[in-house]
Amino acid sequence: MRVSYDELQQTLRRALLRVGFEQGRAELCARLFADTDRDGVYTHGLNRFPRFLEQVRRGLVDIHARPELLTAAGALERWDGRRGPGNLGAHDSMRRAVELSRAYGVGCVALKEANHWMRGGSYGWQAAEAGCVGVCWTNTMPNLPPWGATEARLGNNPLVIAVPRPDGHVVLDMAMSQFSYGALAAYRERAERLPVAGGFDREGRLTRDPGAVEDSGRPLPVGFWKGSGLALVLDMTAALLSGGLATHRIPADPVEESGLSQVFLAFDLSTLGGQEAASGMADEIIEHFRQPPPGGDEVRYPGERVLKVRHENTEQGIPVDPEVWEQVRSM
Repeated sequence: MRVSYDELQQTLRRALLRVGFEQGRAELCARLFADTDRDGVYTHGLNRFPRFLEQVRRGLVDIHARPELLTAAGALERWDGRRGPGNLGAHDSMRRAVELSRAYGVGCVALKEANHWMRGGSYGWQAAEAGCVGVCWTNTMPNLPPWGATEARLGNNPLVIAVPRPDGHVVLDMAMSQFSYGALAAYRERAERLPVAGGFDREGRLTRDPGAVEDSGRPLPVGFWKGSGLALVLDMTAALLSGGLATHRIPADPVEESGLSQVFLAFDLSTLGGQEAASGMADEIIEHFRQPPPGGDEVRYPGERVLKVRHENTEQGIPVDPEVWEQVRSM
């Protein structure tokens, strides 16, 4: 079934007000969830909302907590998220990184004691809409085995890189596993095989069966050992800059996952005096990138599909799982 964007956002807002959110924070939190579904990232929008409210009820998310500045050193600041709502803390952090970039050309906010930021791409789009190149990442609970190991000791540590462009921002939003756990669940629920091998089964064989990967807990790192190494250094950098927890200290339970470390970077191209030239260069790169070989498939840049889905869902309504929709409405 489909519902309008306004109906989805207002339904989520009412549920947040019911559990005690302040009006303004409920509006923004609901918008970030609704934007996620509008853009087609259904695993981290409405479908994740009941788990978010469960964390609120269990006290893992403090709905009244706001990030607190701990240390400032020019363009670099360290903040304490105080285990507040993850998407609000991330939104505030990228907003602050953009503010710092206006003064210094670059702004960096390192956030400790954060909660799950939901859809990481939201903060890439936020930076790009502000005219900035945005980079952000978070560590997670241990849910990815290092290359050559069978036990999860790394997080899949989502990484977002966004480049502003008038004709459509380029926004890369990726986990360090070939398929995120949300994507694995979505393929399994649709009874579809993965397009490429996504991990190992319990016997240690590469498989395209999403359920087998979930069962073994052994998703495949992107780029094999390279993705494993990248996951490690993202975790280390986030923990060192923020002074927060590294992956091995985060509870290995999706509901208990809390106290994450995150980094938000913004680069203001206008401080270099070349915003127009930068936009032209970005367009030139994308034009060259998108040229398919004769008879080849369409080539899409990161974020291009999001714009198409966003338009469709705005016009036709946002697809929702009827059971989850009724569950949230009843809240």
